[in-house]
Amino acid sequence: MSDELISEMELPIQPVSEIVAEDNKIASEISELSKQGYQLLKENLVEEAKAAFGKILTIEDNNNYALVGLGDSERKQNHFHEAVSYYSKCLTFHPGNNYALFGLADCYKAMNQYHKAIDIWEQYLIHDDRNITVLTRVADAYRKIRDFKKSKELYLKVLDMENENAYALIGLGHLHYDFKEFKDALYYWTKMLELNESSVDIRVLTSIGNCHRKLKTFDKGVYYFERALQLDPNNFYALFGLADCYRGMNQQFRSVEYWNKILEMDPKNKVILTRAGDAYRNTGDYKTAAEYYNKAMDIDFDIYAALGLALICKGEGKYDEAIDRLTSLLHNDPKNYRLFIDLADCYLKINQRDKAIELLRSYSKQGLRSQAIIDMLDKIENNRR
Repeated sequence: MSDELISEMELPIQPVSEIVAEDNKIASEISELSKQGYQLLKENLVEEAKAAFGKILTIEDNNNYALVGLGDSERKQNHFHEAVSYYSKCLTFHPGNNYALFGLADCYKAMNQYHKAIDIWEQYLIHDDRNITVLTRVADAYRKIRDFKKSKELYLKVLDMENENAYALIGLGHLHYDFKEFKDALYYWTKMLELNESSVDIRVLTSIGNCHRKLKTFDKGVYYFERALQLDPNNFYALFGLADCYRGMNQQFRSVEYWNKILEMDPKNKVILTRAGDAYRNTGDYKTAAEYYNKAMDIDFDIYAALGLALICKGEGKYDEAIDRLTSLLHNDPKNYRLFIDLADCYLKINQRDKAIELLRSYSKQGLRSQAIIDMLDKIENNRR
């Protein structure tokens, strides 16, 4: 018998019981480190959690708990690309790991890569097509890529399984609102409100208010925005909604009140300064209106503030100055039908009817269409103005 063979035969063999005990010890250590890592994550001690998950990888390469844990840690810090690497590595060695799939899809969603997120979630749905959490997330993603049909289909599937599911009701509200189906959006958000009257979410109230604002049922919108302000007196969306509703009801003095409340918190908000300027102008307070428009223009050029200043000139009978201002604006924004309307009206005020007609006709020559311009041109040409 050769020396090599004798030497090999004489090697001690480790008892099976010792191997099992050692494996159990390793499994126990990994389990404890995993629990420790996730507890640290819950306490927002992310770097410490990473260290715990990293220790697992020194014990067992490509451990699924460690890779998912590291992915979750990076995702918590909004390091989505790094998180994607960990989740993808986990799926390479542990295909079908639900936690890695969820994390990976959520990363793609956070990076606005909705098509990739949908692909991953739909892989999961092949095996479990009744998971409400995944269904609502896929429906949300389809909504983000404006696939109305698929999004609605999935939200409704969730409601078939759980007819008061808040995520599906809110999602359907947003979906219909995004597609300007305001009555349908109102239906779902109102249902959401009815189910949660005792603990109403301010966002539901402002969403319902916005539906009424879009439907021009301004008085109803006021009710919901006021309810929202009772919960948060400084809520921007409620203040904006109230101001805009009062503007729609032609109660400019009330509108100004809420525009100014927003400006107390955000004095350099160019859009709100212009809206407040419009409100003052519509009450005939040209001096204050001009102050607001000029404040907006000092921040940055704003066509609506510039238009407001031109309309003040028009309102004060300074038609030549108004024409100069509007003509200048028209060069910068040649498709804005409002500029054509106001400029044509100025020409009519100084008895230059032909110029008004020529101007309005030039709009359609650009291949553009506006019913307001068609109506105005018809009235002028048929001497009904």
